[in-house]
Amino acid sequence: MNRVSAIGVAAHELKSPLVLLRQLSLELSSGELTDQERERVVWQMTHVSERALRLTSDLTRAENQSTFFDLLPVNPLDVARDVRSELQGLYKAHGRSLKVARVRNLPPVIANRDLLRRILLNFADNALHYADVEGTVELRAQLLEERSSVRISVRDYGPHMPLSNWHKLLGSLSHGQPVHQRPQSSGLGLYIANDFALRMDGRIGAIRHRDGASFYVELPVSRQLTLL
Repeated sequence: MNRVSAIGVAAHELKSPLVLLRQLSLELSSGELTDQERERVVWQMTHVSERALRLTSDLTRAENQSTFFDLLPVNPLDVARDVRSELQGLYKAHGRSLKVARVRNLPPVIANRDLLRRILLNFADNALHYADVEGTVELRAQLLEERSSVRISVRDYGPHMPLSNWHKLLGSLSHGQPVHQRPQSSGLGLYIANDFALRMDGRIGAIRHRDGASFYVELPVSRQLTLL
């Protein structure tokens, strides 16, 4: 993605939360809300602004090519639990739940903990809008067959995507394109996630299911014995 298109996508991505914040502020200033309704609006404004701030902060990091990120052994499940803890209030407000699937004997990965956390936050932000009627989204981690990398994924149970649109999505993961049939998904978020994964010698990808999709990041396994 070149600099001009990145700015254009960023403007598009930030338009929706800004419009929503304006609507909520007008609703709040109307003086017609009950105490409970005002509390709901203020809470919603806080979380909308937090998501927008995460996006702008991540974009700044992605654009700053001179920034150096330490790569250390990281427990991916610990990072997944941090993401769940950070987003569980937002998920609950939308009638959704975010879970971390249990897995045993998972080795640490070589990563920057903050970059990995931001990748998973981007995936989980998008998945929030596409959970099934039971509202469940899962954070999963697995050691791949060659045992040299770990895949950490966010699995939603959302709308089925036609194969033609899926191929277009796979071809545009690194270019910040919107996700077909998922208008609330952040194309910029995928672009940032790809940039962060490359900085950790990893990669992102997606898996199409009959009932939703999984977006994942794969990172190399640490050969050190110490698990940080």
